[in-house]
Amino acid sequence: MASDDPSPTDVRAHLTELQDRICAALEAEDGGGRFREDRALGADGALARPRVLEEGGVFEKAAVNFTHARGPRLPPAATARRPELAGAPFEAISLSLITHPRNPYAPTSHMNLRFFQASPAGRAPTWWFGGGFDLTPSYGFDEDCVHWHGVARRACAPLGESAYPRLKRWCDEYFFLPHRGEARGVGGIFFDDLAEGGFARCLAFVRSVGDAYLEAYRPIVARRKATPFGEREREFQLLRRGRYVEFNLVYDRGTLYGLQSGRRIESVLASLPPLVAWRYDWKPAPGSPEAALGERYLQPREWVQSGEAP
Repeated sequence: MASDDPSPTDVRAHLTELQDRICAALEAEDGGGRFREDRALGADGALARPRVLEEGGVFEKAAVNFTHARGPRLPPAATARRPELAGAPFEAISLSLITHPRNPYAPTSHMNLRFFQASPAGRAPTWWFGGGFDLTPSYGFDEDCVHWHGVARRACAPLGESAYPRLKRWCDEYFFLPHRGEARGVGGIFFDDLAEGGFARCLAFVRSVGDAYLEAYRPIVARRKATPFGEREREFQLLRRGRYVEFNLVYDRGTLYGLQSGRRIESVLASLPPLVAWRYDWKPAPGSPEAALGERYLQPREWVQSGEAP
């Protein structure tokens, strides 16, 4: 096999190892919680390995799910941007994670890395990668945003200097709630349909993104997890989680793909927070930290300037 031919085996090996590494790091940061693993084997080596931590010392809920699936036809959510592949047999390998810390000052985080290979009749197989990571705080801190985006920028190095601005902008555009007219969080990087430069280059980039997640997120949690808070902060956190739920259930292509592909519903909805709240026409008090979230942190912003060293 040529060295740059797509290798689902290499993707699976990397993402299962990354799942192990991230789960171990989140358990260490939590200090007491442990991930529960469910495992389901399918035909031709297919594997679902969801892991969920609940009611930990730091994380109210965290899910780190690995899936390797095969099917007779791609779900519509996977072919919306590639209509020529509708109905094609496929193979999909993914790692998807979410963290919902208990402390309102510690932000929610999300990462997804996925590989698709479709085999339309009479044509050569088509493959691509997608994914990224993003940060969703209830209370914003400049130093957290600068750190998060600085790591994200370094993670894009395998694709060249132009990659970070392009993937950051894509993330800002994707994680946006049109019906609210606001961003879901402070962004990060997002990519889809990635095949530029060949398989080896794309896999190197996906490795870089996956390896960068803990470097980006864990120091922020360590800084914020013990910050004192009260009912006001907790109530605001639950309201902000409502926005998260709205996005995932209305707009997120990953959730839609999971529902359309017939995956285990508990795994598909594992990204949702355990507690959430909605209040009719609620608005933050002017000049409050809650108001600052929308005014400063939910606006697209260049947290890492182009002239700075990566």
